[in-house]
Amino acid sequence: MNDAERILRPSPELVRLYFLYLVIAILVAILPWYIPLLLLAPEVGSIITIILALIVVPVVCWIPKYYSSLVYIFRDEEIECRQGVWFRMLSIVPYNRITNVDVVQGPLSRWLGIATVKVQTAGYSGQVSRAEAKILGVKNYEEVKEYILSKIRGTPTMAMKVSESPRLEDLLRELVRIREILESTLARG
Repeated sequence: MNDAERILRPSPELVRLYFLYLVIAILVAILPWYIPLLLLAPEVGSIITIILALIVVPVVCWIPKYYSSLVYIFRDEEIECRQGVWFRMLSIVPYNRITNVDVVQGPLSRWLGIATVKVQTAGYSGQVSRAEAKILGVKNYEEVKEYILSKIRGTPTMAMKVSESPRLEDLLRELVRIREILESTLARG
């Protein structure tokens, strides 16, 4: 991803991935009990069919709408992640707060050639270490990760140790100047 590409949307393969998840859920969680129920108690099975249709049809409609809601905007100082159909979520992650960038790819995602880039920040509230932002279903995930890492390298991070800082001497000189100013102020006062 170069600097001209500021807006990123997920690959259409993400829609296929979500539909595959739905099919697997139906095959594993519903069909093993649903088919015997239809054979043994058809009248109960028809009621269950209506209930399942009321669940599955909205999910089928939701998947493309959710996909359309995903937008990632890479600005000079931050990443903006927008998502949500019914409940909209906006995450803004400054590069100077990013502590970790991971690429997550399950077997189906790998088969489809997509991955999720997870971005973690310093000072995320909560005990569980989880991603502050997730860039879902991108094909060029390594390029996205490298772009974010290059932005991080261009700005000092909150998690960077002082001993690793390229400006350690500058910080020390500044502290000495502050001490001298304080000493001279106290000596006059």
